[in-house]
Amino acid sequence: MLATLSAATAALLLGGTTSGYTVDAEGRFAPPAAFVPSAAVTYDQSYVPAAASIRVRQHTGMGGATTIDLRITGVRPHHSFGAAVHQHPCGTLPADAGPRYQDQPGATEDNEVRLDFSTDAQGAGRASDQHTWGLRRGEAASVVIQDRPGDGTTRVACFTVPFGWVTE
Repeated sequence: MLATLSAATAALLLGGTTSGYTVDAEGRFAPPAAFVPSAAVTYDQSYVPAAASIRVRQHTGMGGATTIDLRITGVRPHHSFGAAVHQHPCGTLPADAGPRYQDQPGATEDNEVRLDFSTDAQGAGRASDQHTWGLRRGEAASVVIQDRPGDGTTRVACFTVPFGWVTE
């Protein structure tokens, strides 16, 4: 099973003293009860079909500035999705990923990693979000895909990501 999970989610952590580090994770979506488990879980296949793919890349510089990029393919074409980093890994239920990650809990401005995107005719989309701050250890674990951007949305998919963190 470990080999299966490694094939579904490949993470590369590059160390370095001058450039920071990069985490690169890829996955193919599967339903929560799939015979072969995946780090990428679809809760609504009308939006995110099984076998759609996702890639999340995090780069954090030595000063803590962080960029997170999302690329997704094989999802509903010509659609606008919401997406954000959440605190817990994906689970059987959409709520298992917990609340959105916040740099300053309770603050309102530029406080979350938001990755909203729109798809093209082939169902491919991309997003990027950059902040001067980095993620805290153990407090960011997944990217949740929502049926549309904004608040009050429905979680349609989730991808567990082995995010790196800023050490202070």
